Order: sequence, then structure tokens, then C-alpha cells
Amino acid sequence: MPKSKPALDDDADLFREAVKDVAPLRDSGKVTHPTVRPAPLPFQRMQDDRQVLEDSLSDRVDLEADIESGDALSFLREGMSPQILRRLRAGFWAVQQEVDLHGLRLEEARPLLVDFLNSAVRRGVRCVRVIHGKGRRSKNGEPVLKPRVASWLIQRRDVLAFCEARPVEGGSGAMLVLLRARKTGEQVEPSDEDDLD
Repeated sequence: MPKSKPALDDDADLFREAVKDVAPLRDSGKVTHPTVRPAPLPFQRMQDDRQVLEDSLSDRVDLEADIESGDALSFLREGMSPQILRRLRAGFWAVQQEVDLHGLRLEEARPLLVDFLNSAVRRGVRCVRVIHGKGRRSKNGEPVLKPRVASWLIQRRDVLAFCEARPVEGGSGAMLVLLRARKTGEQVEPSDEDDLD
């Protein structure tokens, strides 16, 4: 009587039985490195950030209603004393920081101004100078950045006032900007930095 095969009781025994006649491959000596995948890019967050920036400083603001008339561009937030604007013009507050936007395109100047102002507010800076240039190299010889910068500044709640810089500080090519004072221990919320009135 022929001998019967022993019963295989588990999957491991079945596998060993199936591959018992297989010969292992020779070692080729090659090293296989793991594939390094690039880090994922947060496209949605980047798109959201661009939208917030676009919404935070709009180009669709009527300047005539908020800016004082005259040759020199100036602004005083409603409810503020006219004395503040006079003091700003007279150099009562020392300029603590400045940003130079002249020569930049609008789409470059806007995010740079937002970052600069956010940083100044976080640090508790009161007075800054924004250099926008006089527009002498623009197509019509008219300033392009100056009215846009004024429009962007008006939209920020942390901007109390601004005026044209004195001639020694840049004259019609720069603005002095007075920022809201932070109270001791006050935390700056994102809405305080970027929202519009």
C-alpha cells in the first residue's frame, strides 16, 4: 500500500510545501534605495492665504471720502483728534521702522506692505515710514503706488493716521503712518491684523 502524504495543518506548512523546490536568486550586489518623495504642497492653504490677502487689502475703495483734500495726501481715522495728524506731520513720533515699496509692481507691493504692518503691530511699533516713490518712472509720470498704498492703509483698523513725509524724510514719495498702540499684554488676533472696516 502506498504511503499517504501527511496532512498539512496550517498555512505556513502549505506555503513551505509549495515552494520547497524553488531555488533562491543569486545576490546581484545592487543596492535599492528607497524612493524619496517630495513633501506635499498645501495648495489649498496657499490659495486660501492669497484670498485672505486679496480680501484684506482691496483696490476697490473710494479714497475721496476718507482722505483730506489738498496736495499732500493725509488721513485721520474717524473719531480721532485732529491734533494727532498735526503731531504726525510735525514729527512728534519717531519713525521706528520703514518699508521701501518704490519700484515694485502692485502685486509685489501689497503682500510686502501687509507683512510689514503685521510685524510692526505685533512688535508694538507706533510710527512707520512707507516709501512708495514719486512715480517719475511710471508711464504717465503719475504715481501708481501712492494712491494704492493710501487705499490699503485706510482699510486697516490698526492705522490711525497717515500723512506725506516731510521733505527730509522722502516728501511726496513717502508716508508717515501712525499705528494703534497696543495695551500691555494685549494679544494681536489675526482679525486685528488683516480685517477691513
